[in-house]
Amino acid sequence: MLHVVKRDGREVQFDSIKITNAIRGAADEIAFNLKESEIIELTQKVLERIEDLDKQQLSVEEIQNIVEDKLLENGHKPIGVAFSNYRRERNKIREIKSDLMKAIEKIGVETDRDNANVGNNFSSKLLRIASESNKWHNLSMMPKHLAKAHENGDVYYHDLDSYNLTVNCLHIPTKEVLERGFNTGYGYIRRAKRIESAAELSCILLQSTQNDMFGGQSHPDFDNDMAAFIEYTRQEIREEIRDLGVDEDKINAFAERKLRRAIEQSMQGIVYNLNTMHSRAGSQVPFSSMNIGIPESKDAALVCEIFLIEYEKGLGKGEQPVFPNIIFRVKKGVNREKTDPYHYLYKLACKVASKRMNPTFMNLDADFNKFYYDQGITPATMGCRTYVCSNINGEAGTKGRGNIAPATINLPRLGILAKGNVDKFYKLLYVKLELCREALMHRYNVLKKLKVKDLPFVAGQGLMLGSEGLTPNDSIEPILKNGSWAIGFIGLAETLAAITGKHQGECEESRKLGVEIISYIRKYTDKLIDETKLNWSTYATPAEGLSGRFILQDKAVFGEIPGVTDKEYYTNSYHVPVGYPISIVGKIDIEAPYHKLCNGGHISYIELDDYPTGEIIMDILDYAYKQTNISYLGINFHIRYCKDCGTYLQSGVQKCTKCGSHNIQGISRVTGYLSLDERFGNGKTAERADRISHTEDHAAVY
Repeated sequence: MLHVVKRDGREVQFDSIKITNAIRGAADEIAFNLKESEIIELTQKVLERIEDLDKQQLSVEEIQNIVEDKLLENGHKPIGVAFSNYRRERNKIREIKSDLMKAIEKIGVETDRDNANVGNNFSSKLLRIASESNKWHNLSMMPKHLAKAHENGDVYYHDLDSYNLTVNCLHIPTKEVLERGFNTGYGYIRRAKRIESAAELSCILLQSTQNDMFGGQSHPDFDNDMAAFIEYTRQEIREEIRDLGVDEDKINAFAERKLRRAIEQSMQGIVYNLNTMHSRAGSQVPFSSMNIGIPESKDAALVCEIFLIEYEKGLGKGEQPVFPNIIFRVKKGVNREKTDPYHYLYKLACKVASKRMNPTFMNLDADFNKFYYDQGITPATMGCRTYVCSNINGEAGTKGRGNIAPATINLPRLGILAKGNVDKFYKLLYVKLELCREALMHRYNVLKKLKVKDLPFVAGQGLMLGSEGLTPNDSIEPILKNGSWAIGFIGLAETLAAITGKHQGECEESRKLGVEIISYIRKYTDKLIDETKLNWSTYATPAEGLSGRFILQDKAVFGEIPGVTDKEYYTNSYHVPVGYPISIVGKIDIEAPYHKLCNGGHISYIELDDYPTGEIIMDILDYAYKQTNISYLGINFHIRYCKDCGTYLQSGVQKCTKCGSHNIQGISRVTGYLSLDERFGNGKTAERADRISHTEDHAAVY
């Protein structure tokens, strides 16, 4: 008796009726009128072939191969092709179900760590399950060669779960929206007048915007935008005091004290709200950034000062606020020099950063930033490092714009395949650049099918450039034309090690080659702008979960290659490897040229072995911003504090020096933003463990 071995290993008795049904189903698929007698005849031919094999067992695949062969041999090619296509689709569905079930089972135990801002509770897990399902859907719907390139680790399409649903990130036109009012879906919110309401609504803007998008959001000119609501508050306070019968010569002093208190409470509320109010499912607080430091008025300077002071205070017990990311912009003539009018704000920002690891700093004297600043456009960035200013389809600037979607190339794999041949490397790189172009254009064509009503807040309320005048049923394509399309890269250090034997920190040859490689990518993306009339850019990919994903795939194929695949992660973008002993000056000098090349986003980090002083941070920034063309810089160290009393602890201390508690929380920076230590993914955990300081002792930090 013949038995059939099913794909899951079970054995069942052979049933010829299933052969008949399969042939009939293939004919029906193409609406081919196959007579019943012909179906029976074909079934008989299949049975005869099976008998000729004289086997006790056959697999499902073997039987299907015989059916397909007999259809083709007997002049039924269209039915044979239909049967073949049906098999492939069933196999694809079967594979998707298998992988999806495995992913869901894993999520049920614990959420993964692709995103350190996602928690572990029910809504987090439900989010991840939905995410995995849509990832597989999108892979199955895109051209097969594009899906294959993503799955095998040649390239990576970021946030694949959102591929068909929404766009990445946005610089919110904060003042403009607050001054006209907005609707979050359940009713109209009137324009803000007072600083208290403006501050509260600025958080609502971040929360509501994030629900429409998969990336982060920023207030690109926060202190100036909030300053628009100071004078009304001041005059209202003055009237209240005057009504109390206070002498006219004392009103100003009383009013300014009360105004300062109102601003303090408003800024404190922002810090608290952005660390407690949830936006997306998964217990995510808004992935928020605030750009400050270039005040256009004394009121804006006051907002900037108080915001920094309130952030420094921390949360209720003094705990570290994880959000917002704060970007303090530095400019000669504004705040950089001791003689500048707002130098005191720069000094305060460095002091706050010495305790809170925030702000990070942006150099507006870098020539590519100054180019826009001199035109009246103040560049801004985000914790996710997105940078957007130029615009081939409209007005240049940041407000109302962001990145639509990025795709990232696995550079180390190309370095391995090149086997030391630089010309071969560039040929391989060109192929992957073309692949990223095709993938992002495919995503463009998928996204342009969305309507304004699919992004009801950011598009429906006119937050995004290009949404002006659109109706709910209009395509969002005008928005897609004003955002950026980024081609990113990861692991330049490992790529150089694969080609030359050394990374950019180890020899001059690799240092030069690294700049040449990223220049090649930049020339390619610049060329695409002219060819497609879209805003293409070169992106220094943050790569949170990707840093571990790519190297695992490459290690499985190529084995462990010293200096290339011998870790659990690839080094981020153009960075010098975190475990390589190099000075602060040396790291800045090597990484500075990449900031101009990576016009879609960039950042460099300096790692310190313990809490610095504000003066140390300012010294680092002074060298970077006066001696190089570097732009966006973060100062890293390990924050540790007692969760019971909020006391900050030095590195290595396991018991609170104030209350004796062992309940210690660690905070580290991951790909541009702060995160609880336990929320790092495997790749990033390994990378953090390898970090050493760029001070003279090159001490292990974590």
